[in-house]
Amino acid sequence: MSHKRVTKRKAIIAAGGVAALGAAAILLPQANASQDGGSGNAASVKTLKSGDASDLASQLEKLLGDAFAGSYYDDAGKQLVVNVVNVSGDENNVIVQAEKAGAKVREVENSTAELEAAAKTLKAKATIPGTSWAVDPKTNKILVTADSTVTGSKWDRIDSTVKTLGSSMATIKKSAGKLKPLVSGGDAIFGGGARCSLGFNVTAGDGSPAFLTAGHCGVAAKEWSDSENGQPIATVDQATFPGDGDFALVKYDDANTQAPSEVNTGQQTVAISQAAEATVGTQVFRMGSTTGLKDGQVLGLDATVNYPEGTVTGLIQTDVCAEPGDSGGSLFTQDGQAIGLTSGGSGDCTAGGETFFQPVTTALAAVGATLGDGGAGAGGGEAGAGAVDANGDGIDDNTGEAIQGGGDAGAGAVDANGDGIDDNTGEAIQGGGDAGAGAVDANGDGIDDNTGEAIQGGADDNAGGQNQKGNGHDQAGGNQDQAGDNGKGDGSGVNESH
Repeated sequence: MSHKRVTKRKAIIAAGGVAALGAAAILLPQANASQDGGSGNAASVKTLKSGDASDLASQLEKLLGDAFAGSYYDDAGKQLVVNVVNVSGDENNVIVQAEKAGAKVREVENSTAELEAAAKTLKAKATIPGTSWAVDPKTNKILVTADSTVTGSKWDRIDSTVKTLGSSMATIKKSAGKLKPLVSGGDAIFGGGARCSLGFNVTAGDGSPAFLTAGHCGVAAKEWSDSENGQPIATVDQATFPGDGDFALVKYDDANTQAPSEVNTGQQTVAISQAAEATVGTQVFRMGSTTGLKDGQVLGLDATVNYPEGTVTGLIQTDVCAEPGDSGGSLFTQDGQAIGLTSGGSGDCTAGGETFFQPVTTALAAVGATLGDGGAGAGGGEAGAGAVDANGDGIDDNTGEAIQGGGDAGAGAVDANGDGIDDNTGEAIQGGGDAGAGAVDANGDGIDDNTGEAIQGGADDNAGGQNQKGNGHDQAGGNQDQAGDNGKGDGSGVNESH
């Protein structure tokens, strides 16, 4: 008998309140940004979705080498801004290469190596509980934060260290709250008297269903339940905290557990198509068992946080609020990309504050898991996956029709390296006509081994077809049809889960 997956949305609404969900920033429909470059410097900058900007940033980091000094996403202009250094004379055509790829180029003072050296100095001289630091590419500096517990000699120590780095290299600010992992007693997922939030369902390396959550939840309890004082449904397989991350892989005890790749916000279900790297400036959404749906922006990358329990490195810094019990919850983008797992922070959703997240990509690589449930692979064709509107119901209030998520393009087309970007043109690969999402081949990568081209699903009836692995699911293309089985945006074709 298949165990019901963790589905405590009613508990979430009870804990966070309908008013909390209403106060949260609402997921808005993603505009189909043009990817066409024009002539001239300004016109050559491409307008990009945040996920495409992240992919382009990764490509340019490799292309530009030591000249690359970070990047960020200009959400207002839908553009990727790339920092470069040491380009006097530009003998290697660094600026030309970056602009040709579609990025907006900005010359800055501090190189990546210099910023990394500054972070090492902070680690050596100012590893104090209640402090954190992260690279902020918008200012091209290290942003240092000290919470309310950092006073007296502790403050003098961190402040003097920042001053030795110089005002052009680092800045410091005080936070009114207290840095802490956001775990508490209550409801959602339960273990050892602690409450956390499920992040993303995944498939473990051995093919069994599992989920990711925060590492400090994984070390707090071995077994987890989907109800308070309920029977355990999942057991921690791996957990890291503190140290190089804050993540845990928790395997469902019943191997037949359904574990769809989606996030339920209480008002709608967002299909999660793939894991992606965070980009500074990107708008992100967080779902947690205490406060529900909240949004904000990515502020910094490769953050170091000195919790009372120990130092955690490699995190994402954001201005999204969170509270105890939200730990482990999902951080994702509007177009269904998994970005992070809630780690901890300072402040709350009344006064605001900073929250740090474990990158999903790093966690997946460390535990040997893949994003997705190995199940539902439909969602291509004309309906589109995960399209939502201002009130979150996926229905156009003027027409009463389900909102389309991108026409006939099809979602989840991939190439040989799995990033969905044509390595020659730098453009996002289109799924093609009514091909639909999730078309796969014998080895499950969605690539024709003879031609190297993305396989077309072929008409609407071919979307989500099973491959020889029998899972009907490509990691980048297993989107659920947000419109549901009946073609309406009521989500009736999508099961409820965290």
